[in-house]
Amino acid sequence: MKIATWNVNSAKARLPLILDWLRAASPDVALFQEIKCETAAFPAAAFEDIGYHVTAVGQKTYNGVALLSKTPATDVLDRLPGEPEDAQARYVEATVGPLRVASLYLPNGNPAPGDKYDYKLRWMDRLIDHTRGLLAREVPFVLGGDYNVIPEPRDVYDPVGWSMDALFRRETRAKFRTLVNLGLTDAYRALHDDDEAYTFWDYQAGCWPRNRGLRIDHFLLSPGAADRLAGCTIDRRPRAAEKASDHTPVVLDLDVERDIERDMATGNANPG
Repeated sequence: MKIATWNVNSAKARLPLILDWLRAASPDVALFQEIKCETAAFPAAAFEDIGYHVTAVGQKTYNGVALLSKTPATDVLDRLPGEPEDAQARYVEATVGPLRVASLYLPNGNPAPGDKYDYKLRWMDRLIDHTRGLLAREVPFVLGGDYNVIPEPRDVYDPVGWSMDALFRRETRAKFRTLVNLGLTDAYRALHDDDEAYTFWDYQAGCWPRNRGLRIDHFLLSPGAADRLAGCTIDRRPRAAEKASDHTPVVLDLDVERDIERDMATGNANPG
């Protein structure tokens, strides 16, 4: 199973580029962030025309996430639990085949310190609590998306310059480590030890041509999904396109069809 995550920075503004990439890459599941439109305005028909079922959770102008899948998604969760009054569209989770899959857009948190950073940290605590619940169910799952977290100094072109940014502050990285240390696997880092493996380049100051980037788009895998990890790559090509998003897709490959279904059939995995 091939799963892609991509902060598209406006689904409608980037629609031709997104469709071209989906046709060429043909992921089984595509996770989008920052669709930047209300749910009813998401261009679902264009994606349905090329073979995807669409689950979108949007809001006007900002945020928004979507989960596209070649097979229907079921048991949809359209908000991250833990703060009922939070109206921001940042999370969608569903069952696709033998997996539980989530598309998440973690808050940026700047300026930090401040109310926005407090919200970011609370959101991360909620994600940690929800992940504990998923792990307790022994569901093989994938949490993919724009985490707005730079995990390590090698994941940013200028660690010193970014040291007080909300994406790289000590508290942010500590929360991310807490999440991973629940027993999750950073799919890209499990397979690659390279520097300058970035997924985001700001539009300003020549960041893209100078490769002044950040690695902030991640796949975190449960043990049951990590056992089937076959590949994880960063596709830089869409970032070079005209009118590109400032993020580029990350593509995960899992060998799940045979192994997880076998385990489920023999009772070694509990789908919840």
